[in-house]
Amino acid sequence: MSRILSEKYRSKVTTAEEAAKLIKNGDTLGFAGFTGSGYPKALPVALAAQIKAAHARGEEFKVNVLTGASTAPELDGALAEAGGVNMRMPYQSDPYMRNAINTGVSQYHDVHLSHSGPQVRAGYWGRLDFAVIEVTKIKADGSIVPSSSVGNNNVYLEKADKIILEVNSWQSEDLEGMHDIYSMHVPPHNNPIPILNAGDRIGDTCYHIDSDKVVAVIETDSPDRNTPFKDLDEDSKAIAGHLLDFFASEVKAGRIPKHLLPLQSGVGNIANAVLVGLLEGPFEQFVSYTEVIQDGMVDLIDSGKLLVASATAFSLSPTAAEKMNDRASFYREKIVLRPQEISNNPEVIRRLGVISCNGLLEADIYGNVNSTNVMGTKMQNGIGGSGDFTRNAYISTFVTPSTAKNGDISCIVPMVSHHDHTEHDVMVIITEQGLADLRGLSPKQRAKTIIEKCAHPDFKPMLQDYYDRAVASAKGIHTPHLLTEALSWHQRMLDTGSMRV
Repeated sequence: MSRILSEKYRSKVTTAEEAAKLIKNGDTLGFAGFTGSGYPKALPVALAAQIKAAHARGEEFKVNVLTGASTAPELDGALAEAGGVNMRMPYQSDPYMRNAINTGVSQYHDVHLSHSGPQVRAGYWGRLDFAVIEVTKIKADGSIVPSSSVGNNNVYLEKADKIILEVNSWQSEDLEGMHDIYSMHVPPHNNPIPILNAGDRIGDTCYHIDSDKVVAVIETDSPDRNTPFKDLDEDSKAIAGHLLDFFASEVKAGRIPKHLLPLQSGVGNIANAVLVGLLEGPFEQFVSYTEVIQDGMVDLIDSGKLLVASATAFSLSPTAAEKMNDRASFYREKIVLRPQEISNNPEVIRRLGVISCNGLLEADIYGNVNSTNVMGTKMQNGIGGSGDFTRNAYISTFVTPSTAKNGDISCIVPMVSHHDHTEHDVMVIITEQGLADLRGLSPKQRAKTIIEKCAHPDFKPMLQDYYDRAVASAKGIHTPHLLTEALSWHQRMLDTGSMRV
């Protein structure tokens, strides 16, 4: 049965192939999609085929791709494999897109997620030719029920010259009522965001758009595609244990309440392990103000420990996504999906006192963090929302194994090869080796703590030797470094395939 209940929209139903013909070389497209959920599945594939055909004829055909965050193979993968992306913003995680960026085929603007929508609204990114948005349903009155992510959809629908809708019947109709669509404005016309609790609803459950801008409606029935989480290894369990012990000590010290403060969790296996640890831990009746709902959060809701979760999207394994569809009418009472300019908004994060937990590629001995660039030059995924939460959290934490690449890379280094989060914003670093609480410490004190608590035993003597020699040569310098050696570990990795001596 069709999910398109409006006659006006039914008259615009067409195929993805016909809709793709509307898009021209050089167009800028605002796509739905955030961490493999709620992205259009048909139009990007049809557009990629059109681009490949144009290239085969010797014609130039590239488009500028804006999203909420990462998407999936049908969008990022298809367009990047076709060589069809001129510029990408604000975040990606697809191997084809990553390769296109790192080989110079595509330009990439790595943008804080809370900044991306407002920048489009303000016109920083120029004209937005199309919004291509997946939805769950078009109601008889023309209002649009969002699907499994919101991201920047509200901004793209507002700013685009033309709109293409994909109505995906795989998404549960019971998602209606889960969303809270509230939009910001161009300064100075913003008001305080009236969220005082993680579960507060302040907007509409549907999108309300100009139907005259809609040039095509496509019907699909395709699942979201997210990678299943890996089984928990001992390192992930140890990291989760250190963080839970830290929470307990903060409660005992009276710095956070016994029900904790709103929790933010980044995407990935280690972050999900922390959520699993919370499921098995002693804390009850807490809430989450974050950007994605992962498997562990769904399990916490089921257990009754997590009362409400506010986010902008799901990042669920296939099994958890199926459960979400089956029980959406239950979860919509516990989950709020907002635009990312609200879910990641510094004003709200700071007001609620969020405790953030994000991953990293490497941290240095003074607490600076690199989240994005491998060996300082090759883009991995992007900063995503980690900066939004880290800079504004009540307590900011980072989690990582102490080594990578089978032990050849130390994730604790003398100096990070790229800075995403400075020592001023990073409060706690956790590896399987231990937890370094950096609050109230000077740079030299931070270095001693990180080396002692977080470094792997194979690299700890090397780090200590570097630090001792830096102190000896610095003659009282505030942040001791040996500039001729600070990045030598990375150079050794590039030269020999290992940071080991």
